[in-house]
Amino acid sequence: MNNNAHEARRWFDQGVRDRAAAESNRANGFHEVACFLCQQSAEKLLKAFLYRRGERMVIGHSTLSLAEKCREYDGRFAGVLDDCRKLDQLYIPTRYPNGLPDKTPGEFFNETSSQEALGSLRPILDLVSEILKDK
Repeated sequence: MNNNAHEARRWFDQGVRDRAAAESNRANGFHEVACFLCQQSAEKLLKAFLYRRGERMVIGHSTLSLAEKCREYDGRFAGVLDDCRKLDQLYIPTRYPNGLPDKTPGEFFNETSSQEALGSLRPILDLVSEILKDK
């Protein structure tokens, strides 16, 4: 396995693990953590694709920006841009009380929030999984 394939596998595996952790946190009522982990999972999955395509340093946390970069290699990523927009909105307010007016993340995010975040993550995971299995 070349270095890029190895690096892609590392990022992919952690992205899958973050998704499992999101599911666990959702099941246990930690919806803000589940939402954040969905964003993190998507970020890592997109970075896995970029590493597999030969990128050397993949920097940034915006899943939308990463997906737009992925789309330069594979047009199918256009289909997940709206999901990435939703997930990017979870990066800060799921973690910091000052990201929300008069609420903590734990008070603000609920089961619907975490289900929607997982729903936005699913097409990204499916697409990256499909592409990387062929590589």
